[in-house]
Amino acid sequence: MAGIYIHIPFCRRACHYCNFHFSTSLQRKNDFVSALLEEIERKRLYFEGESVETIYLGGGTPSLLSAGELEQIMKKLRTVFPIEAGAEVTLEANPDDITIAGNLQSWRAAGINRLSIGIQSFYEEDLQWMNRAHTASQALNSITMAQEEGFDNISIDLIYGSPILTDEHWARNVEQAIRLKIPHLSCYALTVEPKTALDKMISQHKKEAVDPDTQARQFLLLMDWLERAGYEHYEISNFALPGKRSRHNSSYWQGKKYLGLGPSAHSYDGGSRQWNIANNALYILPPEGQPLFEKEDLTAAQRLNEYIMISLRTKEGCNAAYVAATFGEAAGKKLMAQAGRYIQEGKMNIEYVNDPNKDQETGQRLVLTREGKLLADGIAADLFQ
Repeated sequence: MAGIYIHIPFCRRACHYCNFHFSTSLQRKNDFVSALLEEIERKRLYFEGESVETIYLGGGTPSLLSAGELEQIMKKLRTVFPIEAGAEVTLEANPDDITIAGNLQSWRAAGINRLSIGIQSFYEEDLQWMNRAHTASQALNSITMAQEEGFDNISIDLIYGSPILTDEHWARNVEQAIRLKIPHLSCYALTVEPKTALDKMISQHKKEAVDPDTQARQFLLLMDWLERAGYEHYEISNFALPGKRSRHNSSYWQGKKYLGLGPSAHSYDGGSRQWNIANNALYILPPEGQPLFEKEDLTAAQRLNEYIMISLRTKEGCNAAYVAATFGEAAGKKLMAQAGRYIQEGKMNIEYVNDPNKDQETGQRLVLTREGKLLADGIAADLFQ
């Protein structure tokens, strides 16, 4: 089964750390929705009849859409694609939009059954430092309001490793999420992306630079706290109570097909990748003859390296038997040989894959240890073939 991602490229305010494609001008929001509906129609045959099990509206700030605009989009998706009856439909929402009367009800009416709320912190000083649009009280109230409205599948984002976040405040942020019984947490180390406002302010000594040692320590603390609270650490940045993994994001890590709609959105059909133009004006009104996307057919080596990269981030790890069966015995042997160094250093373990029908081992998989998770991207890059 496949997934659909829709990029809504509008925000009320630019967060200092963000490098996603967005605009703080809402003047062309209506034109964008019309262009999006046209793109949905053009991509009618993308899945070749394969059913869709997840829809994810991200951004940007999808909660800026009006009830009518959201209903238009959802109605068009259901008309064009075979959407599973129990599909997971996620809306990314900012706390200040959730606390607007009527929004939660309109989202439920449109078929949204999962919310991903951009909390980032429950502390006012953190939110101001990041230039977030909501307040600490709105952060807390947005969650309780969503729960009272009947949303039981909620994820929140939290950011750690900023120069002003103490270990004590980080602990209280996580404790608050646990106390509120949030079923899913996405926790990210603050990253200073090139050409962002944060990058510029650090280079001008207007803000303090991030400290990698602080980030590593707060990540290790996070793993301890959430493990004790019963959360499953199923991907480097994602933690879930039993049965509450993000089905949509998991499809990325499992290499399933997905269609990206909207400016800058990416798609993957199993053998090729394509990405839409990251320009709102050109997306809304493209010059005649100019394609809205670029496309790349992936080589076997690219597909293997991508599998290594995404699988190592997950609890299930990188399956050497799958690598050998899909990319050849030599690739599987080379992977295990390259991994030897990290196994000896205690950054990676070998686990055995069992066939439940045969009660026997059917292969090995490479799984990062706690220390290995601190270096996940570097280890993956070193294993590329």
